[in-house]
Amino acid sequence: MGRGAYALARVAVIVRAPARWLFWLGALGAGIGALVPGLTGRRIGLLAGAGLFVVTGAVAFLARRRRYTELAGGAERAGRSVYLQDRAVSLRNWRRARRWWLAVAFLVAVGSSFAVPAAVGLGLAGLGVGLWAKALWLGSVERRADALLWVRTERAQGSPVAAAVSGWFATGLAAGDALPGGARRRTRPTTGGAVVSAAR
Repeated sequence: MGRGAYALARVAVIVRAPARWLFWLGALGAGIGALVPGLTGRRIGLLAGAGLFVVTGAVAFLARRRRYTELAGGAERAGRSVYLQDRAVSLRNWRRARRWWLAVAFLVAVGSSFAVPAAVGLGLAGLGVGLWAKALWLGSVERRADALLWVRTERAQGSPVAAAVSGWFATGLAAGDALPGGARRRTRPTTGGAVVSAAR
């Protein structure tokens, strides 16, 4: 599975990619929606939104945790000729592939406020928080394993646990430009370059 040259993207970065967009678009949609009385009234809308926030956050955090754990436990050491995709590239690719989906989600969050003010927007924000929490959980998995987790870019299709993904790869903690959990690394690691040589 790991022979030859291939490109890898960080699992935690892919999980983290939608979090900020969903949270801020959801929060903005909820803020706009709160200005609309709606059919149910603001109070009911906000209460429903608070419930959705908790539920969607929990679902995003817990969804497919077993598969994540299995893939993490079975990760094989990345080869010496792999290309490590920059964090910014992974985030940009995700955003470009789903910009229209994000726009539609925001419009739905605002439009639905005429029925139930702010509810859908808060639900979107909850999804973002849940995914951010899942990325942090992955960071704790990486720290315990003393290894960063990666997935082949051509197989992930936006999800590191997609059906096409047969396994993950592992490198040392110094590889790439993102910390455990997917946050941006402040200083570029001394290993440098795109090829894994000293990251083992």
